[in-house]
Amino acid sequence: MERSRIDAAVDGARALAAEAGIALPGFAAWSRDEWLSARESVRPALERGLGWDVTDFGRGDFDRVGLVLCTLRNGTLAERDSGAGQTYAEKFLVAQDGQETPMHLHRRKTEDIINRGGAALVVELRPEQGDADAVVTLVDGLERAVRAGDPVRLDPGQSIQVPAGVFHRFWADGGVVLAGEVSSVNDDVDDNLFLDPFPRYAAVDEDAPARYLLVSEYAEVLGRR
Repeated sequence: MERSRIDAAVDGARALAAEAGIALPGFAAWSRDEWLSARESVRPALERGLGWDVTDFGRGDFDRVGLVLCTLRNGTLAERDSGAGQTYAEKFLVAQDGQETPMHLHRRKTEDIINRGGAALVVELRPEQGDADAVVTLVDGLERAVRAGDPVRLDPGQSIQVPAGVFHRFWADGGVVLAGEVSSVNDDVDDNLFLDPFPRYAAVDEDAPARYLLVSEYAEVLGRR
């Protein structure tokens, strides 16, 4: 993805959140330079992967396949594994009309996908094992057997639980959707398995100076690669 488009997508997500009265943490407005100049003092946020993520999932067609995310809070892998401390995560998501997050699953993470406002969010679930014909889950806190491949339409305020090990995809229908994700600890490096083998993060074409720092760039900032 072009860096200019990534930065514009973050600008757009921030504007949509403001219009909807959704207050984001202060770091959602930080520039790349602000993150880098304060890297030691903000190391806990960097290590937890808090901040912006704009991806086309390696497809090169962001309008059709892509998502804008901001991780608002997240535990560490050590906290996840010990079961103590911050064992939860939350994300703010923006999906444009018709824009899809492709079929994938998480081995370790159970999540609720929530329509916070806008148009309808359509979610499709599929068991990892092809011989199962339904997924028993919670929709707005009520148990429901969702047939594999049947679309579940979430209007604003509605949510669906996606258990660990269940393939899922979702897309906005009829306009932009502001969504949320509340989950166990999030690990986007090692806990995403896509049905079609594409990368989780976008390759970046540096067509313009970067204004925002992306979560996918934190490992380099932390000296881990």
